[in-house]
Amino acid sequence: MPTFTQITTSEQLEAAIRESQDRPVLLFKHSTRCPISAGAYAEAKRYLEKTPNPDASYVLIHVVEDRPVSLEAADRLGVEHASPQAILLKEGRAVWNVSHSRITSSALREALS
Repeated sequence: MPTFTQITTSEQLEAAIRESQDRPVLLFKHSTRCPISAGAYAEAKRYLEKTPNPDASYVLIHVVEDRPVSLEAADRLGVEHASPQAILLKEGRAVWNVSHSRITSSALREALS
């Protein structure tokens, strides 16, 4: 079963963006201090437990603890920062994103199918 790999550095963010040249990468931005984010993270984990795309990679940024990387991701990908937020990367760019209560296991399944 795939799991989220936490990224904490600019170099790891760059590696995830590069990886998206070869396979889809789902970037999940999570606030460990927010109940809405906890619910969205539970939905993302539910997606990984049930019907994940085995060809995709899954990365996680904690937006409070790793704020510089979180803000860099928003800037590099041209996606306005939100938390919680799911961003799908393909070919080095953001092709889809949702935030808050729109993050559901079914929305992730559809985006990654």
